[in-house]
Amino acid sequence: MYRQKQRMTLAATAVLVPLLAACGSEQAGGGSGSVDAGTSDKPVTGVLWRVDTVTVDGTAHRAPADAHVTIGEGGRAEGSFGCNHFSARAAVDGDRIRLSDTTATGMACEKQPMDFERTLARTLVDGALKARGDGDRLTLTTDDGDTVRLTRSEDAPLYGTQWTVTNPAGAGRAQLTFDEKRGTVAGRLGCNHVNAQATVGDGTITLGRPSTTRMVCEDSLMDTEKTLLRLFDGRVRYEVDHRTLTLTSENGTTVRAVADQ
Repeated sequence: MYRQKQRMTLAATAVLVPLLAACGSEQAGGGSGSVDAGTSDKPVTGVLWRVDTVTVDGTAHRAPADAHVTIGEGGRAEGSFGCNHFSARAAVDGDRIRLSDTTATGMACEKQPMDFERTLARTLVDGALKARGDGDRLTLTTDDGDTVRLTRSEDAPLYGTQWTVTNPAGAGRAQLTFDEKRGTVAGRLGCNHVNAQATVGDGTITLGRPSTTRMVCEDSLMDTEKTLLRLFDGRVRYEVDHRTLTLTSENGTTVRAVADQ
């Protein structure tokens, strides 16, 4: 079952979006509040906002596919630059927002443009931002006229999505795809391929006995497979939160996966 999401109108959007500015492990004090961000009355909390572009000195920089922010209640938000993950709060005054209390990972990712992350961070921490919403779009503007543009994104569907396992750690090769018509789940466990029946109910999935190939791989991959196999031949709770799938088995095993773009 998709989890219930708390909602509020776009008047509070920018309260949380500035977490995107975090690009290190720094922290600062701050607060949260309500901001008049335009005329749209669509809900923005419990929504994934995809970062589209950052425009600095008249030059637009397109965001990597995974750059996003999820806005929650209580002046908190979390998301990804495309490589690094972050969270933050923001102090607001009218339609002005100032970043505070920011935290982020500091990974250097080969497949993602680190220059974009630095550009995004510099844009959002350089003073207060003016927020304006227009339907499914949100624009944050600095006093110098630089902008960050974002678009509302819906939850990824359980069925037909290729889910890449991120937890347990080191399971990057593990992927699962649920087929509604066949009532099955198939994919890779990190080393071996797997197939099983999958019956989706009210917030649960009943997984059948798995059928797998019999290859032997390095120890770390085999350890991951053992963990993933604990999900099968039983019932698991599932939750889709934007582009993240969480599976929790009755024996306490928890697996998280993200939707491939």
